Order: sequence, then structure tokens, then C-alpha cells
Amino acid sequence: MYKIGVIGDKDSVLGFMAVGFKVFTEDEPHEAAKLLRKLANEDYAIIYITENLAFRMEEEIARYKDRPTPAVIVIPGKDGTTGYGMTNLKKSVERAVGADILFKE
Repeated sequence: MYKIGVIGDKDSVLGFMAVGFKVFTEDEPHEAAKLLRKLANEDYAIIYITENLAFRMEEEIARYKDRPTPAVIVIPGKDGTTGYGMTNLKKSVERAVGADILFKE
């Protein structure tokens, strides 16, 4: 059975335990990258990573964008959004669909 994990600073991710996600508190991008690799080789179908952390480990996250699992999803942290997660979502949709269907002006 697949699992869902969340990686980020303690204040941002502890609430996810209430819905049954496995939580990993980490603030350092190098350690978070090692953790992401470990989880990707286990049965994690979805791994959420806070924006502040994801921004500092773009290359590691990019390794998983063409793989079916895990889906690495960037989420806002405790301080709110920086816009980084939405920018990544927009790029992913454009890549999949071939056009910007989310933010057309």
C-alpha cells in the first residue's frame, strides 16, 4: 500500500499527522534531499515538501518530475506562500497540456 509523506519545518508539517500522513521534520536542504531519495525508494506515492525547503533543493526534486511515483508536491509553509509552489504547478500543467490553461489573462 502506498504512503503519503510530508517534509518541512516542524511548525509547518506537524498538522499533517492528524490526517494520517507520515511527517518528517527537516530544515536543511541537503538532509531533505537525502530523505526525499530514501522515501522515493520506499512505497511513497506522494511527498509534500514546503516551499522554503523545495526552493533550495530544485535539482533534487527535478529528478522525480518524469516518474509516475512519487508525485512531489510543493506546499506553502507556516509563513504562507511564496508563490514558488504555484509557479511549479503552472509549469507542470503547461508541460502536460501544452498551454497555460490555469492563468490565462
